[in-house]
Amino acid sequence: MTASFHLDRRQFLGGTAATAAAAIGPVAEANNEKKKLVIVDCHAHIYGTPTEEKRYPTIAKPYRPPKGTGTIAHLRKNMKDNGVRYVTAVQTSTYYRFDNRFTADAARRHNDFMVGICTLDPDEPQNPWVMEYLVEKSNVRGMRSIPGKDGRMDSPGVRRLWKTAQRLGIVINSLTSRGLKPQVAEMAAAHPKLRVVIDHCLNLTADDTLDAALADMQDLAKLPNVHAKLTFIPTGTKMGYPGKDLHAACHEVIKAFGANRCVWGSDFPCELWLKPQDINYAQHLRIFTHELGLDETTKRDVLGGTALKLWFSRKKRG
Repeated sequence: MTASFHLDRRQFLGGTAATAAAAIGPVAEANNEKKKLVIVDCHAHIYGTPTEEKRYPTIAKPYRPPKGTGTIAHLRKNMKDNGVRYVTAVQTSTYYRFDNRFTADAARRHNDFMVGICTLDPDEPQNPWVMEYLVEKSNVRGMRSIPGKDGRMDSPGVRRLWKTAQRLGIVINSLTSRGLKPQVAEMAAAHPKLRVVIDHCLNLTADDTLDAALADMQDLAKLPNVHAKLTFIPTGTKMGYPGKDLHAACHEVIKAFGANRCVWGSDFPCELWLKPQDINYAQHLRIFTHELGLDETTKRDVLGGTALKLWFSRKKRG
């Protein structure tokens, strides 16, 4: 394992009691300008520059983005060019695995526009403490949940992490296949105060699995604490931009969950994650601003309003 936060209870409690800011301004901004479209990118993977690799080493065989892409500077340019105000940086496991230092440090340094989503190994018993450390010190506001080594989303280690996340008031991003959907549903029901986001909507794809996967998402929508991340059109379309073969499915997901439980994410860097469809950052956003024909209220929720409430406003710990 390449984890970098090796903390025990004594070490954690010996640290300072100061915490990161409860919110960095976006909720107030949304409340003051209710008619303004505040866009939040809820799915960006970030990568260090070549000169940063000594401080933030990669795994042995990292999945690298094309040269010059995936950096924070590249992300900020995409955001500026497309009017995106905030971003959630999802730990890049194919590059750093469980070493969350780059994501955590970036979220702390750039807390004016970024929060971090960590990924922790469910089978490491110290990781509930690591989660708490990251939340308190590094502007981490969520955890991407993966199965334990037994392949289950309801293993004891996963349950410990979900219980901790619920206590801390952060969000679970569930990277979930259709086969694990029943376990995720049971876990979400068992943690009713925990907000859960289904990354990529079970990877909805325009093929013969679409109807069954859509039915699974509609079933998950019955759980009031479960949310949908609408990032599947560019990766699942068979037609390229604007992915019309998945527009109806996207509308059905929004209808099932309600716009106030749906979020958009770019899949940044699109140069890596959206091949071979070659849908770029601006086009992915335009699908939601124009091509889907969403009404203005739905767009405000899906493109920012829901995300502001999930990741940028700290809930009280209980």
